[in-house]
Amino acid sequence: MTDPIADMLTRIRNALMVNKETVEIPSSNMKKAIADIMLAEGFVSDVKLVEDGYNGKLVITLKYAGRKQSVINGLQRVSKPGLRTYAGVENMPKVMNGMGIAVISTNKGIMTDKQAKAANVGGEVLCYIW
Repeated sequence: MTDPIADMLTRIRNALMVNKETVEIPSSNMKKAIADIMLAEGFVSDVKLVEDGYNGKLVITLKYAGRKQSVINGLQRVSKPGLRTYAGVENMPKVMNGMGIAVISTNKGIMTDKQAKAANVGGEVLCYIW
């Protein structure tokens, strides 16, 4: 697999389309950090790390509002292995005019665009969530 983050976002997107309750994703530190940001921002209900004897699996419980209307309206991978995308603190992207978040990989860890702006750091723009 050349892009595990894109695979994670695609698995979540596919699970949302068929109204699944949970989605299982092979675990890594970066995927765990992205899932924790989604949990902190209220896009998912729960994130668990289940040991399977290998790297483990992330079990993400998806969040729905009303009659199976997903809280997540869109997931988009920005920086790809073939074309990395970086943003400085002065030109941090705004997703849906502030209604969504951009996940940024900085030298201080993985954080949202608002946290990166507050910490005065830039980095690689991993994905947009709205």
